[in-house]
Amino acid sequence: QVHLVESGGGSVQPGGSLRLSCAASGRTLGIYVMAWYRQAPGNERELVASIVTRSGGVRYADSVKGRFTISKDNARGMVFLQMNNVTPEDTAVYYCNVKVAAIPTEDVYWGQGTQVTVSP
Repeated sequence: QVHLVESGGGSVQPGGSLRLSCAASGRTLGIYVMAWYRQAPGNERELVASIVTRSGGVRYADSVKGRFTISKDNARGMVFLQMNNVTPEDTAVYYCNVKVAAIPTEDVYWGQGTQVTVSP
């Protein structure tokens, strides 16, 4: 089992910045991908950014490229999302997600989510 706790959400004005953090505990040695997803009201949950723990390879949704940065601290089992130049379209509940190597398939874990609200 892996337990994920997000923090750093809140309200921010358009053009502002927020930094989300996610701390993983438990069976963290097998984590090979850490990611942030978000879900706005009436929308499906979507991938925002992901990072491979070993290589550091990253992937971003087109809507956040150039504005958001995902990073990790393997030693502390943490993943971060730096959100810059936010817009009202970034308003959503943001979820931390990790994938853990397992047999016969990977295990996936989710945090409880943290609300991000962008408004004037």
